[in-house]
Amino acid sequence: MSVLPGASPVTRRTSTRRRLFDAAVTLIAEQGFSATTVDEIADRAGVAKGTVYYNFASKNVLYEELLRDGIDLLADSLRRAADTTAARGGTRVDALDAMIRAGLDFIACSPALIQLYVAELWRTNRTWRATLTSVRGRAQSVVEAVLRDAVETGELSDELDIPLTASALLGMVLVAALDWQSFQPDRSVEDVHAALSRLLQGRVGAAGR
Repeated sequence: MSVLPGASPVTRRTSTRRRLFDAAVTLIAEQGFSATTVDEIADRAGVAKGTVYYNFASKNVLYEELLRDGIDLLADSLRRAADTTAARGGTRVDALDAMIRAGLDFIACSPALIQLYVAELWRTNRTWRATLTSVRGRAQSVVEAVLRDAVETGELSDELDIPLTASALLGMVLVAALDWQSFQPDRSVEDVHAALSRLLQGRVGAAGR
């Protein structure tokens, strides 16, 4: 991301932070958090080491902010997909299906970020565990909101366990997308989406009958 001459300090700082995020996520995915140094992050981002500490108090803080920023972007993508579907008159299950596609598109563009996020879900001893719990909740709450609307309008059964179903749907997209990226890269996003859509229609969709 280039910054035009004369850009405001806020714009320049936003651009610098984005470069640091991109550098950190790539390096940590390649060699692990502990093995990645601040010097390497600065070098990959094309900035001085002091610039890293100007923007983030430590490598841990940088990583926490990286997770928060990335999952917030994912949540926004899911929300836009649901809102667009609703504006077009689609059902809540249609909205969930659109969110699956939005999630796949997001992960295809940011596989390293999602790889790190999924890996951290299984670790309970990290200093940023509270941050991870918070950002996970933001993404899941978007899915829960659509499921809750579907139950309230009678589109889905009121026996549906909303938190668990939201977690299962989000997890399905994350894990399936990583498997796709790692082991089945020749498959198109349309093909993967179609497979997950059939699961959605067969499992969640059937709950409304």
